[in-house]
Amino acid sequence: MKNLVQHASLCFEDTFLSVPQHIFLSPGRINIIGEHVDYNDGFVLPGAINKYVCLAVAQRTDTKCRIVAIDIEDKYEFDLTDTLIPVDKMWANYFLGVLHQLKERNCVMTGFNIVFTSTIPIGSGLSSSAAVECGFAFALNEMFNLGISKKDIALIGQKAEHTFVGVQCGIMDQFASVFGKANKVIKLDCNTLEYEYHNADFKDYSLLLLDSNVKHTLLTSNYNIRRQEVEQGLAIIKEKFPEINTFRDCREEHVIAVKDKLGPVLYKRCHFVVQEIQRVLDAVEALEQSDFETLGALMYATHTGLSKEYEVSCEETDFLVDSVRDDEKVLGARMMGGGFGGCTINLVEKGYEDELIESMTTKYKEKFNIELKAYKVELSDGTTQYK
Repeated sequence: MKNLVQHASLCFEDTFLSVPQHIFLSPGRINIIGEHVDYNDGFVLPGAINKYVCLAVAQRTDTKCRIVAIDIEDKYEFDLTDTLIPVDKMWANYFLGVLHQLKERNCVMTGFNIVFTSTIPIGSGLSSSAAVECGFAFALNEMFNLGISKKDIALIGQKAEHTFVGVQCGIMDQFASVFGKANKVIKLDCNTLEYEYHNADFKDYSLLLLDSNVKHTLLTSNYNIRRQEVEQGLAIIKEKFPEINTFRDCREEHVIAVKDKLGPVLYKRCHFVVQEIQRVLDAVEALEQSDFETLGALMYATHTGLSKEYEVSCEETDFLVDSVRDDEKVLGARMMGGGFGGCTINLVEKGYEDELIESMTTKYKEKFNIELKAYKVELSDGTTQYK
């Protein structure tokens, strides 16, 4: 973390010939279980991790805004008085989407200088975009005393993704980035945004992410298609069972009862959602009882559902999960994030991580001729001011 902060500070000084007034850290996130149910009124079980977007910032006295993306050696400049619309630089839209909402709230601000850098791998399902959105909103809130709550910061980040990026994401990523706590997971009710922390002491086990190092272009289009499919499916279920308002109220027998009317595709989508919501509740109970074998089995079940029913996995992540299923030192594994690439999350016996990384790197290279990346992660605090 200190190296990241120092790097951002030095780049700020080199770019703007002055020292930053503030440093902010905004973490990526993992999700223990509960994938693709955050936009289906389900529960999720995420936590912030010790991988961060770091923003070095300073106010200006005029209305000019300058943002420098250190890692890709790019920059974007505009005026606070400009009408903000999405631009061709996709990374800039995360900032513009947040600022657009603050302007709509009539927040009083001046211009600013920002440089940012990150240790969150891009395109690996660790929500680097949410970290950028929430880190930027948090920074402006602190700099200009805007009085915005943490909950609203998360919602602003989500809406920025909807309106300026075009991904109809749920609230989980932004919420975890803002509300994370060290050594805790968050059981988040994506319907009411009520939440509770649960201890995540994995005792003799640790969390290891294996990064497929691929991101298929299907993600954005299929993500939005999945949302449409489950909305259609829920409408059909409601016709038969008017007492059902959301998937939260729905049980497996409800889905089975309208299987023919749903058709094979919508049935699979809805069946996965209902089962995944229940798996989150079961995982919370397993964590509370330190029943890691049950937790691991639930993770494997989630991956099977994501691969076969929700159909958002890919050959590479299926391989990473299937290759550890019979390893007694890996209690559970599944793909994590939107899908079609990214990371798998693995619950691994402590001390076995390096051996697993070495063996999986070799297998993966032989199978796909792709270099596997691995990240040992710990649960961390949410978005915060460093100094």
